[in-house]
Amino acid sequence: MDSIQPKRIFFFDIDNCLYAPDLNIARMMKQRIYAYGRKIGLDEASVVKTCGSYYRNYGLSVRGLVMHHQIDPVEFDEQVDGSLPLEDIIKPDVELRAMLKSIKTRRWAFTNAGNNHARRVLKCLGIADLFEGITYCDYSEPDFPCKPEREAYDRAMCEAGVDDAQLCYFADDSAKNVEAALNLGWTAVLVSPAIRTMGADKTHLQIQSIHQLPTVLPQLFN
Repeated sequence: MDSIQPKRIFFFDIDNCLYAPDLNIARMMKQRIYAYGRKIGLDEASVVKTCGSYYRNYGLSVRGLVMHHQIDPVEFDEQVDGSLPLEDIIKPDVELRAMLKSIKTRRWAFTNAGNNHARRVLKCLGIADLFEGITYCDYSEPDFPCKPEREAYDRAMCEAGVDDAQLCYFADDSAKNVEAALNLGWTAVLVSPAIRTMGADKTHLQIQSIHQLPTVLPQLFN
């Protein structure tokens, strides 16, 4: 632990960032969201459009469902995220674990998922013990914040005990989330198999897999 720089901290997104998107967990999650939407009365013709618009407008479909349909968000979490067969799909990633252990910063998970889902994924990957903490979405909290809203990043910094944005590093598979971090002064890395662009004034780092992180930030690794 002597090599760790105690003030710097690396915030890692979880889903489709710490594991490859081709595991299709996002697709399975969408299917469960749509099924839940149909359960509460959304018709077949509009459920995809409605849930998609909630995701775009509110950051997460569940927030729109809470606002406009008064659903129980805890029940939603249990029936959507909680029903995913994560343990059958996500396997321990030895290479990822070694990479994370070699980083010379503190490590913190920062996700738009709920606490239980986040912990399940980290456990499946075999890296749960490497993170000091997790900033997650508490679905039971009225109007809870989520990325890319500034309040979510402020909460992550507060919970991690850091108050200087220049000490914050971030990896996420969402261009919007990365752009929000850049706007706050964080050093941010987009993790995406596809090349994505941002505004002309946004300089960001990009890798296709989280395993490539040392190639763009070599100064942070042993």
